[in-house]
Amino acid sequence: MRAEIAKAVVGQDAAVTGLVVALLCGGHVLLEGVPGVAKTLLIRTLSAALSLGTKRIQFTPDLMPGDVTGSLVYDARTAEFSFQPGPVFTNLLLADEINRTPPKTQASLLEAMEERQVTVDGEPRALPVPFLVAATQNPVEYEGTYPLPEAQLDRFLLKLILPLPDRDQEFQVLARHAAGFDPRDLAAAGVRPVAGPEHIAAAREQIAKLTVAPEVLAYIVDLCRATRQSPSLSIGVSPRGATALLGASRAWAWLAGRDYVTPDDVKALALPTLRHRVALRAEAEMEGVTADSVIQAVLAQTPAPR
Repeated sequence: MRAEIAKAVVGQDAAVTGLVVALLCGGHVLLEGVPGVAKTLLIRTLSAALSLGTKRIQFTPDLMPGDVTGSLVYDARTAEFSFQPGPVFTNLLLADEINRTPPKTQASLLEAMEERQVTVDGEPRALPVPFLVAATQNPVEYEGTYPLPEAQLDRFLLKLILPLPDRDQEFQVLARHAAGFDPRDLAAAGVRPVAGPEHIAAAREQIAKLTVAPEVLAYIVDLCRATRQSPSLSIGVSPRGATALLGASRAWAWLAGRDYVTPDDVKALALPTLRHRVALRAEAEMEGVTADSVIQAVLAQTPAPR
């Protein structure tokens, strides 16, 4: 699958891995990066390589909840209301610039992300399986945005940072475009399905059987509790964050070909799983402290089991 994605996307290996981990855990991903680092292309290529449906919503200030979930539409011929599904009814939903829409519309995704269903006019409607929300936000332009509330941030399994490419990777991007690469035509780039929903379901069954020693569970608990006692944080990691770290660590261990989880698996997923679940104190933020630096300090200070 990595090879197929590499036909269209140069680099961004960490983001590819994070999206696969989220799919295997049944979680959602928050993608943060400046415009033009292939966030949309990455989701489209992932869906093509896994034979999954994908849709994109451009979140704007005037977007309404019904534009996301769907709504009842009156049919004059039958004199009845019928439900017209919104773009949320897909496998991979790209919520582009999610922080540009008001909280009312942001909240329309909460039920879909947590319950895997949408309720319209009192009737719940199940979403396809698998279902993943990949929401993007721009880290440099905050004017006219609505920051996601902590309750919604906690619904995302991972927060992935997409960096700018280095010189060699940027040269490869330009070389591909000079050779005629069209990011809107993935078939011409040679991207083909190499797996499907049935493979994801089989992988989830295997991941659920992975062994997690009590010492590793205690290590996850100690890490999360340490964030709640950090003087730099006003909000630490919740129990939901601890279960998210456990699930992500199991998926990482399975991808590494093991049937058990090690403390190194926990350390590898700690930053992307926890960085968006903590809130910095104002004085710490003014001193240049970041969520990543606090979590790294917690990892360094919390003894890992041998």
